[in-house]
Amino acid sequence: MNEETRKHPLRHSEQDLETADRVPDTPQSRSPAYRLAFADQDFLTREELRPIRLQLELLKVQMSLDEEGVDSTIVLFGGARIPEPAKKDTARTPALAELSHFYDEARRFAHLMTERCMADGGRTGVICTGGGPGVMEAGNRGAEEAGGRSVGLNIVLPFEQAPNPYVTPELSFNFHYFALRKMHFLMRAEALCVFPGGFGTMDEMFETLTLIQTRRMKRIPVLLFGRAFWDSIINWAALEASGTISSTDLELFQYVETAEEAVAALDAWQPPPLGPLVR
Repeated sequence: MNEETRKHPLRHSEQDLETADRVPDTPQSRSPAYRLAFADQDFLTREELRPIRLQLELLKVQMSLDEEGVDSTIVLFGGARIPEPAKKDTARTPALAELSHFYDEARRFAHLMTERCMADGGRTGVICTGGGPGVMEAGNRGAEEAGGRSVGLNIVLPFEQAPNPYVTPELSFNFHYFALRKMHFLMRAEALCVFPGGFGTMDEMFETLTLIQTRRMKRIPVLLFGRAFWDSIINWAALEASGTISSTDLELFQYVETAEEAVAALDAWQPPPLGPLVR
């Protein structure tokens, strides 16, 4: 801790942490009860401490992004299982192999938007993904190839999720709580691009659409890559016909097929006037 940046004269917690580690080894100092509370992992992971962990997970990423100068992001959602075209033979199904071209679209889109970000000072429109493989990797890869930074919001999973090698290390975060991770996806988002994916992608997409629909967040561009995929997965017309959504809800997103179409859609996007809130 730099003493010159201290805003108060009190002893810093890091100093006490170092001092506590140097005490004589006795039954008392070895006792878990003696550990400093903020350095006691067993204590911090107790069920009663969940509210504190939620707060820490919110604050760590928020403060880090502020310190790294990330003012706004362009978020990419998409399937972790979609391979790059050169490796599409490794896809678990032929249908998944057919989706591999979206890896390249995500990579090219991230490259184009990162070039713009850097030309504008590198603080706005920073690419942000879930930090894992597939489409997420493609987004971080495109940003790195453009010479820029990108954010990865990873999460601990028991089987597959680990940070891909293209996330900017200083902007590579790990989460325990899905809810906090999804919150951070949207807190700085100026646009959202959704590529084909599974449960996780749809969860993230529908939460965003719900927040916009209910005006819990301001309207931002939501671009769905691959109309054929999304129309085969979700019967939007049936939702409208049943009355469970209104016709104006279908205007909350638009389809694109390529990186260039997505860039053009963002350039042309204007926030529409707010109509009546349909309940």
